[in-house]
Amino acid sequence: MGQDLRKETMKAVIVPSPGILEVSEVPMAPKPGKGEVMIKMKAGGICGSDVHVYHGRSAFATYPRILGHEIAGEVVESGEGADTLAAGAHVVIDPVTSCGECYACRIGRHNVCRSVKVLAAHVDGGFRQYMTVSVKNAHVISKDIPWDLACTAEPYSIAAEATDRGSLTADDRALICGAGPIGIVILQAAKMIGAKVMVLDNVGARLEKAKQIGADEIVDSAKEDVTRRVMDWTGGEGASVIFEATGNIGIMESCVSAWPSQAGRVVVLGFPNAPMSVVPLDIMRRELDIRGSRLNRDKFPEVVAWLEKGLVHPAQMITHRFPFEKAREAMDQIAKDPVNTMKVILEFE
Repeated sequence: MGQDLRKETMKAVIVPSPGILEVSEVPMAPKPGKGEVMIKMKAGGICGSDVHVYHGRSAFATYPRILGHEIAGEVVESGEGADTLAAGAHVVIDPVTSCGECYACRIGRHNVCRSVKVLAAHVDGGFRQYMTVSVKNAHVISKDIPWDLACTAEPYSIAAEATDRGSLTADDRALICGAGPIGIVILQAAKMIGAKVMVLDNVGARLEKAKQIGADEIVDSAKEDVTRRVMDWTGGEGASVIFEATGNIGIMESCVSAWPSQAGRVVVLGFPNAPMSVVPLDIMRRELDIRGSRLNRDKFPEVVAWLEKGLVHPAQMITHRFPFEKAREAMDQIAKDPVNTMKVILEFE
């Protein structure tokens, strides 16, 4: 083992309690046990959920908590039974761990396991110099993919899950509500599939970005009659698939009442705690499918292939990079200029 790995501590980005963020010394990652590998972290993307944990707005997080679940790094040591990943391999980390025994797990939906554990929410995340994980959660990615692009595999896994949950096809006209990072990765995935896509937001700069990336239509919900625009675009039918990624109650309600087609599918990714008003008749008369989409179900091999084949373009959404020691400045950047700050990357080199 190299000299760095004999250290007793390492640096990590930690939220000891809501509203406080520190780059602190924490105990060194443990030596990998059976079926585990130790990863030297190289890059990590800041997700909106990291921001929520920082500010105490997460519905799932406990404290203190090391942030980071959009992560990529290099294998430095393998435990017994994990030698399929040799030192030097480049990997991206699936942040989801499940029990494997409950009903959801038994039917292949371990992402909603009754005791699911997610990095940076239920357990410590990957914004630290080293991390030991199960080999099952480490997925090899080509060394030709730069680290800052590799760590976007996790948000693309969200897009893969959402488009799967929406049964999206090239014949669909899809409405994506929200032009933030999640909306943008869903847009890229939807265009890769061949669907026609309209993107809704109330921030003009983000809508223009979506248009540049490939949206067929954009609609400003602050200035336009969204229902009229959706119906005009779909020939009066409504959107066959809607992805709700704003978390706005009014938008969610319209996704059910006003914008879907007959036999449409509504995929819910936003998760506000407030109740919403839904008229059951709106669901029944259209025979709508309303589907939640959370995390991912073994989507990492698929999204790694997307990245390696150049089918999606993460560089289009990366706007800022910071050394991980400046994590607080990175968070400040997101807070002070959310309109022009899309995806922020922390670099661990």
